[in-house]
Amino acid sequence: MTYYYKLGKIPHKRHTQFRQPNDSLYHEELISIRGFSGVQSLLYHLRPPTQIQKILPERSLSLPYEESGALRPYHLRTATVPVGGDAVEARVPLMVNADICISVARPTQPMQYWYRFADGDEVIFVHEGSGVLESQYGILRYQPGDYVVIPTGVLWRIIADQGIEQRMLVIEAYGHIEPPGRYLNNYGQFLEHSPYCERDIRPPDQLITHDEKGEFEVRVKARNQITSYIYNYHPLDVVGWDGHLWPFAFNIEDFEPITGRIHQPPTVHQTFEGPGFVLCSFVPRLFDYHPLSIPAPYNHSNVDSDEVLYYAQGNFMSRKGIEVASITLHPRGIPHGPHPGTYEGSIGKERTDELAVMIDTFKPLMLTKYALALEDKDYPHSWISSLEEPIHGV
Repeated sequence: MTYYYKLGKIPHKRHTQFRQPNDSLYHEELISIRGFSGVQSLLYHLRPPTQIQKILPERSLSLPYEESGALRPYHLRTATVPVGGDAVEARVPLMVNADICISVARPTQPMQYWYRFADGDEVIFVHEGSGVLESQYGILRYQPGDYVVIPTGVLWRIIADQGIEQRMLVIEAYGHIEPPGRYLNNYGQFLEHSPYCERDIRPPDQLITHDEKGEFEVRVKARNQITSYIYNYHPLDVVGWDGHLWPFAFNIEDFEPITGRIHQPPTVHQTFEGPGFVLCSFVPRLFDYHPLSIPAPYNHSNVDSDEVLYYAQGNFMSRKGIEVASITLHPRGIPHGPHPGTYEGSIGKERTDELAVMIDTFKPLMLTKYALALEDKDYPHSWISSLEEPIHGV
């Protein structure tokens, strides 16, 4: 992350003797990105974090992809995705490229293990639900509307509040997720024009040190497989840590929208950037205030990106037939824009109450067969006016 934070007990100087009450040493661990030149944190363990007792056979991960077909826009109705499993097992992968995997999940079970995604960072957008993310950095509480950002190297599990339905949009990045560079000064501080700042970012706020012997499973996803490791001591045995790399939560309702006299491009909604993609937040906001403004977005062609929109709640002014938890994909090569009547119908309206997450990728996305099972097959023809009839082809 972009600023310094600490929890628990740490020594005065890094890489120096730091002793436990029995005079043995605490065990220092550096977690850093981009070798030793990126952001980093130092953690202090009761025992070395390297004491693997057993390695279980790995599970290979292979996704069934859509067979090659006609290029078209997609509408996926994910509201009916089956519930079940924990926060990792419940994931239903929908779209993938070399930079990103986009999934949805409706978990109902607690995680009985800890998990690490070793290929990059993760963002979990909490559409519905509440609970805690437990990691070696401490306890981070989450709530509806939170982006929970988990850097690679973080060992975590989700413990949901009992009786609370959970619905999540999950982004796995094969690299690192950060605030857009244009929001930061040379010192890493958020600038005045940025739509959020350090005050909006919630770090873990309670560090619980576990000193327990037993059998503890850690699952690591890397290289398209999951490997389980068994430890004889609790993996969350950290007594203190400090640095700039830690999991955090940012709520979409704390994103301050940027508006103008005429319609602003989607870039004003950008929240994070990752390798080969950007993530944007569409939040309730006032519409454009030029006397001749047209609040609905204009038709546009994303010639260099595929555009994914996850609709969380509210009235989506430029779309018809969209429901809560709908996902649309508009691939490069086909222009898209407001549905018939919504362009003209937006004139004179003062505000929108929509809440949505947008992901633009700069490499084409492949859809899985799980996505196709949720497809609204009439969507590609939904821009035809009521006076015309679609001609169905391939």
